[in-house]
Amino acid sequence: MALADEDIQFIKDHLAAWLAEQSLGKPPAVYEIELRERMVRVEEDLKRQRERIEGLSVQMDSRFEQQQQRFDQRFDQLEQRFEQRFEQMDRRFEQVDKRFEQVDKRFEQMDKRFEQVDKRMDDQAKRMDRFMVWTFSTVMAAAGLVIATVKLFPP
Repeated sequence: MALADEDIQFIKDHLAAWLAEQSLGKPPAVYEIELRERMVRVEEDLKRQRERIEGLSVQMDSRFEQQQQRFDQRFDQLEQRFEQRFEQMDRRFEQVDKRFEQVDKRFEQMDKRFEQVDKRMDDQAKRMDRFMVWTFSTVMAAAGLVIATVKLFPP
C-alpha cells in the first residue's frame, strides 16, 4: 500500500502541529518556558552538587591532615620508644663493660698471685739446691774424714 502524493503532502503539512501537541517537534512557547525552568533547576542542582563536591573535598583534605597528624604522632611515639630502648641497651652495655673491667682486675690479681707463687717456688728450688749441695759436700767431707782416719789409723 503505497501512499499517494496527496497523502504525503497532507502528512508534511500537519506533522509539525502533531509533534507540537506531543511536545516532540518545535515546542510552543509554554513548552519552551517549561524547558527553561527545567534547565534553571538542573543548573541549580548542578551548582549544589558542585558545592557539595567542594565541601566533600575540603572534608577529605581535613581528614587526610588529621590522619597525617595521627601518623606523625605515632611515628614520634615509636621513635621515642626506640630511643628509650637504645638508651637502655647502652646502659646495659656499660654495665657489662664494668663487669668485664672487674673480671680483668680479678685476672690481674690472680696473675700477681701466680707470680708470687712462682717466686716462692723459685726460692724453694734455690733452697733445695743449696741444701743438696751442702748435704752432698758434708757427706763427702765426712766420707773423706772416715777414709782418712782409716788410712791413718789402720786397725
